[in-house]
Amino acid sequence: MGQGLWRVARNQQLQHQGYSGQGYLPREHGRRIATNNVPSTSHRKQTQGGIDIYHLLKTRKSKEQEGFINLEMLPPELSFTILSYLNATDLCLASCVWQDLANDELLWQGLCKSTWGHCSIYNKNPPLGFSFRKLYMQLDEGSLTFNANPDEGVNYFMSKGILDDSPKEIAKFIFCTRTLNWKKLRIYLDERRDVLDDLVTLHNFRNQFLPNALREFFRHIHAPEERGEYLETLITKFSHRFCACNPDLMRELGLSPDAVYVLCYSLILLSIDLTSPHVKNKMSKREFIRNTRRAAQNISEDFVGHLYDNIYLIGHVAA
Repeated sequence: MGQGLWRVARNQQLQHQGYSGQGYLPREHGRRIATNNVPSTSHRKQTQGGIDIYHLLKTRKSKEQEGFINLEMLPPELSFTILSYLNATDLCLASCVWQDLANDELLWQGLCKSTWGHCSIYNKNPPLGFSFRKLYMQLDEGSLTFNANPDEGVNYFMSKGILDDSPKEIAKFIFCTRTLNWKKLRIYLDERRDVLDDLVTLHNFRNQFLPNALREFFRHIHAPEERGEYLETLITKFSHRFCACNPDLMRELGLSPDAVYVLCYSLILLSIDLTSPHVKNKMSKREFIRNTRRAAQNISEDFVGHLYDNIYLIGHVAA
């Protein structure tokens, strides 16, 4: 930052002293060069009624000297479009200059819904004195509270009327929010299995390949670091949900939720085997097919081979 300011100050000093790309020039000599380099009027204008490029550049330079354009002089639609690209911090700063424009409810509503996709308050009649700017501040405060203590964060949302005291509403809020700490969220879902059940049902795995569906699942509901009861619960719920979303595929392949459960564990173990630097002798495709078909019978060799290729090419399913 200090070097950048020094360069700006130095450039201004050099310009004041008449520095050119070829070295220092006296001011009078610089003026003579500038005068000689200005094209004649006959060259400035294009033939046959062309555009006066010199006039356009001169006008543009005069506009730049005037400073940044005043958004209040633009059509409201254009001004709102420009401000819609700002985040909350920049929009607050913009409100110091363009108070009426930057405090518009539509701008803050867009910020709220782009960060927190679902809140119970969105579907209610707004209370007296409600504003989306105030709601954004409350949502941001509640998210920070959740990342410190999940139970206190959820209670904060409920106390402000942002969320209803319902597992389904909490699950929708979690599913549509990306600002929550995944470690704290994992602890909360382990304690609130009713919320976890509703969160699983929000996933749609229709027509998805099994490893890709498992990646999407663990992207929203992070897997525990160690194998245990919670991981088994997650895989069980995923297996039933995957079968419910793909009934025709399950009948075609002859798979049941128990078979999908076995395949998911095989994919997790294969992911660890192929990606871990501590495993020197990687599992081959033939070994994976043989081991998987022993655990889950009546599964085609080609299907298991495609599972191996997916992990080998794309990577871990729970990374």
